[in-house]
This record gives sequence, structure tokens and C-alpha cells, in this order.
Amino acid sequence: MLELKGLQYRPSTSEEPVLQGVDLIAHASQPVVVAGASGSGKTSLLEVISGLASAQQGEIHWEHKPLNQRQRRWMCGVVFQFPERHFLGLTVAQELRLGHRRLTTGAQTQALQKVGLAQLDMRQAPERLSGGQQRRLALAVQLLRKPTILLLDEPTAGLDWSVRDEVLKLLANLARDQLLIVATHEPELFEGWSRAAYRLDSGKLRKVSR
Repeated sequence: MLELKGLQYRPSTSEEPVLQGVDLIAHASQPVVVAGASGSGKTSLLEVISGLASAQQGEIHWEHKPLNQRQRRWMCGVVFQFPERHFLGLTVAQELRLGHRRLTTGAQTQALQKVGLAQLDMRQAPERLSGGQQRRLALAVQLLRKPTILLLDEPTAGLDWSVRDEVLKLLANLARDQLLIVATHEPELFEGWSRAAYRLDSGKLRKVSR
């Protein structure tokens, strides 16, 4: 179980906190959706959870034990809205191997199969993939890290409807095995499988009744 208690976060570029007293509870196999308009603080929330940013106040606990920023970086995998901006490998194969001293072909193949990219040409440059393929590749990269918590920022944004459906099915399958938190401005797309829904507005997070 992941628990956020009273998180308050103000980035250096903002005069006001973008997160104000945020509380949230999430469980494995029970995906959480955090909805909010653009600029509402959804990305900041994921950055704080993942340890990429540090809250000025509040605590984050895992199984009732406090987590520091470094521990959260190890536990969390993050897929941002524009994954192509974060690719560093010249080829798909290089992108998958980054950060791994030893990566077996079997592990690599298994990760690609899990995200529906089993037939992908490993010599391709990541930036030449379609938007849907880039999201899937970014997911495969994170799955190879074996994160305890998977955080997804606007995973359906900018995709056409057919690709959206494929991505939603993929995420529903991944949510069965691990703790998954999705930040989106399209919460209606996730109503079929999310177990808990929250709304982030003006820095305040509230649970949405279904």
C-alpha cells in the first residue's frame, strides 16, 4: 500500500504551492486515476511520488513505513506524456539496454511482448516510431527496471481512438500485477477498470465518488 499524507509542494518556478495537503491511498492491483485540467499539478504529483521532486511538507509511506526520496526513485517507474523527449538510445535496442549492465535477450523479448511490440525492429531509432509505439517502448523500458509502482502521465493524450483502445487494454493488464497510478485529463476513458478516482484542482486532491 502506498500512502501520501499532507503533501505540500511548490516548485521554484511558482509563487504558490501546486500541491496543498494532498492525501492519497493506493493499493496493488487496484489502479488509481488522478484527473485534472492542464496545469492542475498532476505531473508535479507524479514527480513527487517518484522522487524526482521533493515536497516541502508531508510524508510518503509504503506498507506503513516512510520512504525517502532516494527509495522512491528505486521503487517507481515513470512514463511521461511525451516519452520521445526522454529517449537517449540511438536504436530501440540501445534504449532498452540503458542502465543495465547485463540484459538478457529473453528479458528484453519478454518486456516487448508484454507491451505488444514483439515484432519491432530493434535497429529502428525510437523517434521514428509512431506515438503509440513510443508509449509502449517507454513502458517496456520501465518494466525492465521492475518497478513496484508504475506512474503514467497522460498515457492516452494525442493518440487516435484505435491506438487509445490498445493502450487502455495494455494498462488494464499491467494493473493486475502492480500498483498503477494514472494522471489524465480524460478520466472517462478509464472508468471501466480503475478502482479509485481522484480529482486534482487548485492544488487540492479529492476522491471522486462513483
